[in-house]
Amino acid sequence: MVVAMSGGVDSSVVAALLCRQGFDVIGMTLQLYDHGAATHRKGACCAGQDIHDARRVAARLGIPHYVLDYEERFRTKVIDRFAESYISGETPVPCIACNQTIKFADLFETARDLGADILATGHYIASRPTDDGKWALYRALDAERDQSYFLFATTEAQLQMLRFPLGDMPKATVRQFAHEFGLAVADKPDSQDICFVPSGKYTDIIERLRPEAAQPGEIRHIDGRLLGRHRGIIHFTVGQRKGLGIAGGEPLYVVHLDAGRGQVIVGPRQALAIRQIRLRDLNWIGDCPWAEVPQQGLRLAVRIRSTRPPVPALLKRLENAANVEFDMPEEGISPGQACVFYQSAESRARVLGGGYIEQFTLPGSPAASPTGRALASTG
Repeated sequence: MVVAMSGGVDSSVVAALLCRQGFDVIGMTLQLYDHGAATHRKGACCAGQDIHDARRVAARLGIPHYVLDYEERFRTKVIDRFAESYISGETPVPCIACNQTIKFADLFETARDLGADILATGHYIASRPTDDGKWALYRALDAERDQSYFLFATTEAQLQMLRFPLGDMPKATVRQFAHEFGLAVADKPDSQDICFVPSGKYTDIIERLRPEAAQPGEIRHIDGRLLGRHRGIIHFTVGQRKGLGIAGGEPLYVVHLDAGRGQVIVGPRQALAIRQIRLRDLNWIGDCPWAEVPQQGLRLAVRIRSTRPPVPALLKRLENAANVEFDMPEEGISPGQACVFYQSAESRARVLGGGYIEQFTLPGSPAASPTGRALASTG
């Protein structure tokens, strides 16, 4: 059995618990980046100190430990894609990309090559076998730690090999186990923010990787009025109110970033309220095949941010995409975000998959779609 050991308390406890249960455990740590200050920053995962911590835990448990140099893969599959998505006006979620393309892809295959039948991680999500012998994902017991939003892209094939021992534990219990096992990381702080952005400012890494990205452009009202100019759309996010650099009698918010025209579109708060979105790059892990999802729609719950609870919605199947219609408008939606499907809005609900927001209906724009509203799209 392989345990993905990040050097934090969660994955360390997973390794310790599985050793206690008698499994033949191998610890693996991914070296994903080495960005100077990030290597020494408290709370940064997969950096120098974390590798050292993982080694100490493995030595304490008496298990083999390997460090895999995935820097090149991480840069091309996660960091570069993050930069390109951000420049295009999207709001990317790199933790999902890391799980999808690195941890549950490259590391998954490495574990298989070693002959492992299980890959265990310290994620807060639960997996349980279904009546037909398959495995399904469920929201974690600890709602504040639940990471199901970041794992929607996990496939049925991967679920047969993946295990998440912390899915039914509160964080306090995990800390308690760490002390009982005598792990040096028992009181180590949790990782914060995006691991490869040491300052917490996304624009720092974008300007370093793509210096040409900060192109000035126009700030326009949703009704078409020119209100001012900006120094680059990379400095704005959907829902932002402060720091717009424009004067106006009413509070204005960023409602859309038009990368093609280099425009920041602003409007009143009600312009943030979206009723319908379209998704791309779907992953479906429900009981029935995707082709059998009713065309008239499937009632479920969806989540568009990791910090928000699931809300009722109607999922409509398209050939290579899906539409989601919210029962009540949702605010702060941006292309590039994930929309995750749940069987219900209950706290331990099953995860049914999800997709990435491709376009949405933008209220109040003069360029109307056939429904009478403008369609804001990245493509």
